[in-house]
Parts: sequence; structure tokens; C-alpha cells
Amino acid sequence: MNYSKMPKIELHCHLDGSVRPETIIDLARKDGIHIPSFDREEMRGELIAPLDCESLDEYLEKFSIPNDVMQSKENLKRITFELYEDAAGENVKYMEVRFAPLLHTRNGLSVEEIIGSVIEGMKEAEEQFDIKGNIILCCMRTMSPESAFEVVEKGKGFIGKGVVAVDLCASEEEGFCGKFIEPIALAREYGYRVTIHAGETGIGKNVIEAVEWLGAERIGHGVYITNCPDAYQVVKEKGIVLEVCPTSNVQTKAVAEFRDHPLYDFHRDGIKITINTDNRTVSDTTMTKECEVVWGEFAMNEEDYWAIYMNSVEAAFASDEVKAGLRKHGDGSAASV
Repeated sequence: MNYSKMPKIELHCHLDGSVRPETIIDLARKDGIHIPSFDREEMRGELIAPLDCESLDEYLEKFSIPNDVMQSKENLKRITFELYEDAAGENVKYMEVRFAPLLHTRNGLSVEEIIGSVIEGMKEAEEQFDIKGNIILCCMRTMSPESAFEVVEKGKGFIGKGVVAVDLCASEEEGFCGKFIEPIALAREYGYRVTIHAGETGIGKNVIEAVEWLGAERIGHGVYITNCPDAYQVVKEKGIVLEVCPTSNVQTKAVAEFRDHPLYDFHRDGIKITINTDNRTVSDTTMTKECEVVWGEFAMNEEDYWAIYMNSVEAAFASDEVKAGLRKHGDGSAASV
């Protein structure tokens, strides 16, 4: 299969982990921001996490430079537009981009201005390219529950206008869900959908709590349900969709090598998986590359491709109209799935 030409859907992609290196250089020059280098290749080296990262925390260190240039409305809009442009260029038909608004308040922007700018960039790209999108608001697990309440409250006016869901991300500690039960419950009450990063760093039990305490409909990563039979059963029985990010999982040491990834075992056992980049720049990847890795490493065929594509359609936090359009790309090819 020519994966670059296949229609694709991406449900797990971080804005600040997917900024073009040349854009960072351009914006730093424009705004007088200090960065380690103004050479594109050297900047790529600063931004890309190696495959032999020691941990998730080391991987997360790569986000500080992009955030330095993501402190104005114009910059946020441009970066979002370019991400959707890059995705459309590899035939991604629908993409949910997530970001943490509170990371972009350094220069005095309000949370509403930040969210609005990102939506503007997305909508401009939708007008110019054959791609649809939505935005997921991240609350940082390293911050207080009050900060999550702030994001939920200030983002609620954008629900249905570009924002669809809320997420918890950053370093993962055991039992983190307990701190955020109330803000995520409020988010559900307002109409946000819920996807939660869990089970990325060896703690499968966090997945159970994300589903049962927070009402997660999808789980970001979820690799470590393999060492927690109860979490595995919850995911399987409730039809919870896993947002799998293969290259990122090797970098963060969720798995040692691609061939060790449990994604194919999950898929074969009826657990719903989707394939995603996580961070296009930090992981030096694209959806095409992720597909090439997955289908090259595991004994998967075209029928598997369309099954996973249709998982992504059904799991998307998109309107019925958008989903109907996405299903058409799989019609015929997915008839036997």
C-alpha cells in the first residue's frame, strides 16, 4: 500500500510538539526570542527526541523551545494552520489537535484569546485544504485541580465551535485521576467529550480510574493495560478506544522497540486502536511514517488498515456530518471489515 495516498485520521496530536523548526526560527527572529540556534538542522536536533530517550520526562523536555514562540495570537494561529497544512499534505482527512492553553499565557494572553487563535488557524486551514478538524483542551496533571477548572470554564464557550473535548496530560503519576474528578465531571456536564492520557508509563491501574472516575471515552496510549488484567478487561468490555502512538512509545520507553508494541495483539483481540503521531516534530514522524512502521513491523493487511481507519471514524469527536464524509473514504474498501 502507498500509505502517503491512503486517507487517514489522526486523533492524538499535540500542537506544541508539532511545530516546524523553520517556523520556530522565523518567529524567534521576528519576536526577538532567544533560541539555541538559528540553523534549521541544529534546531531540528534541539527539538527531536532520540529513540533512545530514557523516559517520558526526558521526552517532555523537548517542548520548552516551541512554547517560547507560542505566546502571541498570531503565532498560535500560524502554527495551528501549518500543522493542519502538513497533515492535509499527507492525506489526513480529519485531525484532532490538542494543546494546553495555560502554557501560552506568559505574555498576558487570556485563555479565551489563546483558544480562539488556535481555532482560527484550524478553520483557515479547513477553508484552504481538504481536511476537517477539532481542538482538544489539555489540563496539565502537574498543575492544580483549580487550573483544570479554569480551562474547563473558559473553554466552554467554544464547545461546538471548534473545541470538542478535554484531556489530562504531562508526567504520569499513580492515582492522578483522583485529583481531577470534579473538574472533569464539570467538563462532561458542559458537554466536553473526554480523552485522558493514561497507562503510558507503567501504571495500568490509571486507565481503570480514567474510565471509571473521569468518564474517559478514549485513552491516550494505554500501553500498560498489558500489565493490569483489570484495566485490560475494562478497556475491552467497555469499548474504550486507545490512541496508539508507536514512535512516541518507543521514545518514552513505554516499549523497548517497535516489535514489542502490543498494538497488534490489542487489535487482534478486539480492542479498538487508532494510530497517531503524538508529536510530529518531537517524534520526527508523520501519519504516513507511523503507518509504514506499523504495517511493516506486524503481519497486518489492507483489511486491518480499514478496520483501524473505521475505528478512528467512530471514535472521532466529530459531528455526524463530518463522520459521514469520513466513512465514504472507507466505503467499498472497508466493506469486508
